[in-house]
Amino acid sequence: MNSTTPAGRKKILVTGGAGFIGSNFVHLLVGDHPDWEVVVLDKLTYAGNLGNFPPGFWDRPGVSFVQGDICDAALVAEVMKDCTYVVHFAAETHVDRSIVDAGSFIETDVKGTWVLLEAARKNQALERFVHISTDEVYGEAPGRPNVEGDDLRPKSPYAASKAGADRLAFSYFTTYGLPVVISRCSNNFGPFQYPEKLIPLFVTNALEDKPLPIYGTGKNTRDWIYVTDHCDAILTMLKAPGVDGEVFNVSAATEHSVLDITDIILETLGKPKDLIRYVDDRPGHVERHAVSARKLYDQTGWMPNRDFKVALTDTVRWYQENAEWWQALKAKSAEYQRWIQQQYGAAVQ
Repeated sequence: MNSTTPAGRKKILVTGGAGFIGSNFVHLLVGDHPDWEVVVLDKLTYAGNLGNFPPGFWDRPGVSFVQGDICDAALVAEVMKDCTYVVHFAAETHVDRSIVDAGSFIETDVKGTWVLLEAARKNQALERFVHISTDEVYGEAPGRPNVEGDDLRPKSPYAASKAGADRLAFSYFTTYGLPVVISRCSNNFGPFQYPEKLIPLFVTNALEDKPLPIYGTGKNTRDWIYVTDHCDAILTMLKAPGVDGEVFNVSAATEHSVLDITDIILETLGKPKDLIRYVDDRPGHVERHAVSARKLYDQTGWMPNRDFKVALTDTVRWYQENAEWWQALKAKSAEYQRWIQQQYGAAVQ
């Protein structure tokens, strides 16, 4: 990793950049700004995957990878040096996992964010710190999509840890003047998503003619956005003038239930509905997540580009055409097998 950056050259630190959204963001970033120096910091826990990048990616000039933990203050201080921008994705992310082990979420999502913020406030070169939060911090959406001023009422340990990190980031803006912007996005989908999440789990199970486990009635709804639209919104927030201290919801205003998603996946793959298995509902299951991105539209002009059904069909085809990527994760990972068995038991056999 380069220790110094040429004068005038932008340098960006992307935490969690080997994960699902992070790796998609890094691909966008390198394509749109080949003149920037990009440093990716990732612990490479189960969901971090260097297989999300093509061979030779890290050999190109100005792009480097550092394996490490955001809770490691000395390492974070080193990789933060001379950074113009920070985009902070690194987090424990799965609601189900947080119900089983809340402590690791507090450690990474809250303490790790604090370590990054401390390093950032000591970095005189910093122009913007984009903190990636989530719509989960709101809890249930009321009779309308959530807006940025709504109360935060997280319903899972994951959501609570993200709410804590979200407000901690804001406090560094109000207390220290750190140029923080906070993104709260709806549910993402697209390539390179670890197959414990709804869409890749159901697509890959269907391709293997395995059951698709649906919590409760399957009528719980989420606001869905294609991952590259989210990444484009983050890049917009990174460069937009006059938005320090702001919170922006990110959404494509497209709400669908688990059953809707399941039907599209099965239809696209030509698989029967008898693959569906209903399982006991998860504790504290949110019935509806939805956010309004009107503020982001009005202040920056950002708009989503991808039609939901077309993007979902493209995603299904990506997993179909990249079987070696997900088969390696599902077949060779003892951790993955343990997790699926623990969550769904006989329902996925």
